[in-house]
Amino acid sequence: MQSGENLELAFGETREILTVSALNREARLLIERNFGVVWVEGEISNLSRPSSGHLYWSLKDANAQVRCAMFRQQARLVGFPLENGRQILVRARVSFYEARGEFQLIVESVEEAGEGLLRRRFEELKRRLKAEGLFDPERKKPIPRVPRRIGVITSPTGAAIRDVLTALRRRFPTIPVLIYPTSVQGHGAAQEIARTLELADKRRECDVLILTRGGGSLEDLWAFNEEIVARAVANVGIPIIVGVGHETDFTIADFAADLRAPTPSQAAELAVPDCREWRVRLQRAAAHLERVVRRRVRTDRQRLSVLEHRLGRCHPGFMLRQKVQRADELEVRLRRAIERAIDERRARLARLAAAVSARNPKHRVAAAAQHCRFARERLERAMRGRVERLRHRLAMTERTLRSLSPLATLDRGYAIVSRADDGHVLTNSAEIARGGGIVVRLAHGRLAATVESTEPPDET
Repeated sequence: MQSGENLELAFGETREILTVSALNREARLLIERNFGVVWVEGEISNLSRPSSGHLYWSLKDANAQVRCAMFRQQARLVGFPLENGRQILVRARVSFYEARGEFQLIVESVEEAGEGLLRRRFEELKRRLKAEGLFDPERKKPIPRVPRRIGVITSPTGAAIRDVLTALRRRFPTIPVLIYPTSVQGHGAAQEIARTLELADKRRECDVLILTRGGGSLEDLWAFNEEIVARAVANVGIPIIVGVGHETDFTIADFAADLRAPTPSQAAELAVPDCREWRVRLQRAAAHLERVVRRRVRTDRQRLSVLEHRLGRCHPGFMLRQKVQRADELEVRLRRAIERAIDERRARLARLAAAVSARNPKHRVAAAAQHCRFARERLERAMRGRVERLRHRLAMTERTLRSLSPLATLDRGYAIVSRADDGHVLTNSAEIARGGGIVVRLAHGRLAATVESTEPPDET
């Protein structure tokens, strides 16, 4: 028979018969739908590491145990070694292994049981206090810009107090610091921190409080995760800064404080301004104030000068001086007008005298005589120029004739050769025979000679 077949018995009753596989599958679906993800704490036993990389073990306590399976991808993310006998806290999905009919947990993450327990307590307290409104931003008090005195609540022997004092000396060394010593770790530390906070709030000696300590494990910082400390921080009437541990550490006191600082040094930096920045700002403000004052003084001086000028213009002496000056100007203008009229009449008289003088016959005769004199001088200059030109022309002609004369050629070293008997000028060696007599005429004198030999002319 197959699963799910209905058998009708003789008396009419029907039954649904399941296979083991179907039963286990239904059981798995039922379990997975109703449980989902759970957190379970227990001790590891029967740990198995097959070559596939998956992990299998039993998680047990004093009365029971449950099988666990963790697949390779999640097993790689475990930050500590898993071993038998180790107490752990697992986050898992409840499931059912159908092949063996075993109830099991499919583990997604593993934590060490001690820290995991503390983290659960941390998250539970955080949710509860947040629901009460203890962390609401409206409850936060503003930190004063320049506190008159700073109170530091911490251990007087820890590294945190040195970091805080160093940062305060560097940023604003003139602000006094009051230390409230308290334990920050161990049994009773949370109650002592709460009492110290109440004492500081009651005495009201400071404008701002710094609650701090150095880094450590979750157990070391647990005093700042106690409810008594969180409520004491929230109830303090003085603005409070909490700087506990390192940047990645968060405590319940951080959320309850008016301001959270990642480290003790940064808590000190948040409590006071940087005096160097203030110095720069004061210098800028002083320079700006000086410029404003100088501008105001310059404006007031200009305004005073204008008022003095206006007052001077309204003074009777000033008005009298203006009238006297006006009279002097009118006198000068009158004198200049009279002088200008006299000059104009003198110029007109001079023009009339010149016109009368120009019509006098004596002047016309003198002008004609001067014209004749100028004409004679021009004629003489023209004649002298004519003579000079003719003389120059004659000299040029003479030089030309001299350059064309045979005698000029003789002056350059040449000679004229002629036969002695008839005076015929020789131009060819064939015109005279050997032994013939010749006469050589030089530029200065003559020579008589006899031809000893002749050469035919060069045909080239």
